[in-house]
Amino acid sequence: MGILDSIVEWLATQIMNLLDMVNGSVLGALGCDMSVFLRYFPAAETLYDVFVAIAIGFILLNLVWQLFKVYGSGIGLSAEDPIKLAIRSVLFIFLAYYANQIVDLTLRIAGTPYSWIVDTALPSVDFGNFGSVLTVIVGCLANGSVSLIVTILVVIIGWNYIKLLFEAAERYIMVGVLVFTAPMAFATGASENTSNIFNSWCRMLGGQLFLLIMNAWCLRLFVSMVGAFLANPLSW
Repeated sequence: MGILDSIVEWLATQIMNLLDMVNGSVLGALGCDMSVFLRYFPAAETLYDVFVAIAIGFILLNLVWQLFKVYGSGIGLSAEDPIKLAIRSVLFIFLAYYANQIVDLTLRIAGTPYSWIVDTALPSVDFGNFGSVLTVIVGCLANGSVSLIVTILVVIIGWNYIKLLFEAAERYIMVGVLVFTAPMAFATGASENTSNIFNSWCRMLGGQLFLLIMNAWCLRLFVSMVGAFLANPLSW
C-alpha cells in the first residue's frame, strides 16, 4: 500500500496546486471590466460598429414602416401614434449610437461592489497545505488508507470549486455578449411592439451582473473557509 499511498498523495497535492493556480488567475481576471473579454474575443470590438449601423437602420426602417401603417389605418392597419413614434425613434437612435458609453457606465457602477468583494483583505491561502492538514485530521479519525480518503475528499472539494469558477467565467462571457450586442437591444426599444425585448434585455443584463457579483462573493467565502480551516484545523 506504500506505493498507492504515495501516488494518491501526489495526486491530492497536484489537485490543490491546480486550485492555487486557478484561484489566483481566474478570480482577479473576471469582473465588470471587458478588457479580458476583448483579449480573447478581439472581433467583438470590430463587429460592435456593425451592430450600431444595423441598429440605426432597424430603427429607421421601423419608423418608415409604422408611418406607412398610419397612412393605411383607414383600411384596418393598426399603427402607433406618429408623434410618439418619432420621439421614441430619435431617442433610441441616440441611445443605440452611444450604447457603448451607457453600458460602460453601468459596468462601472456594478464593478464597484465587485471590486469591494474581490479586493477585501483576507488571510493568504495556500491550497497546497489543505491536503496535508486534511491528511493529519483524517489520519487521527479513520483507519485504512488515509491518503486515498483524503484524495477523494480533495477531488470532491476541488471539483465543486472549479465548477464555481467555470460558472463565474460563463457569467462573464454572457455579460460580454450582452454588452457588445447592446445597440441591437436599444433598437428594439424604439417601437411599442418590440419594447418588451428591450425590457427583457435590461433585466437580463442586470441579473447577469448581480449573479457575477454573487459568484465572486461565493468564491471569496470558500477561500475564507479554507483559510480559517488551515489556521485552526482542530477546532472544526
